Formats: sequence, C-alpha cells, structure tokens
Amino acid sequence: MATVTLHNDNFETTVAENAIVLVDFWATWCGPCRQFGPVYEEASNKHTDIIFGKVDTDAEQNLARAAQISSIPTIMAFRDGIAVFRQSGALPGAALDDLIQQIRDLDMDQVRASIAESQK
Repeated sequence: MATVTLHNDNFETTVAENAIVLVDFWATWCGPCRQFGPVYEEASNKHTDIIFGKVDTDAEQNLARAAQISSIPTIMAFRDGIAVFRQSGALPGAALDDLIQQIRDLDMDQVRASIAESQK
C-alpha cells in the first residue's frame, strides 16, 4: 500500500479507524526527510496491513503543532487509536521493520491498563 497524505480533516479518523497507523511528519526542505521517504515508502509496500501516513508540516502547521512536532522527521505510531511510539530522526529500513514488529507484538490490554493506572 502506498503512503497516504494526512491532514486536519482525516488524521483523527484514520488513527481511530485502523488497527496500526504510522505517521511520518516531514517537509520538502528537510534533507533527512527526503532520505527517509523511500525507506518509509518501501515499508508501506511491504506491510500492506498497516496505514502509512505522511503529514507535510509546512502545509499542516496546525496538525504539527497539535502533535507537538519540534523536529523532523518525526515518526509516530498508533495502535488501536493509542499513541504507542514517537521518535524524531530517520530510521534505517531494518529498524523500521523491527519497530513495526514490536507494535504488532504489543499487548494492548496491558497498554490500556498502564494508561489507566497512570491517570489515577
């Protein structure tokens, strides 16, 4: 599956309605973003059960601000609508594949319990 462009109108529904969503916050002028782009696109073609979204931080400044993006590229991962990973900086392909497997392997009942405990 190719990457999808995310913006204010579809970000929340995309995250809420899909089991796993990876989001790449990027900009056209960002060198590391341009280097990471093909790695991210290749992963999207390999892992077709996952939504791979891209947010252009120049075009979607409000969304980038809401996500508290301070450096790019930043990768965020959501599982069952819950943010489970966030990291600034480009990842090599093997590290991205490893991250995807870790997200798949998460015990979401344990994640929800941990969130509930921290909110007490």
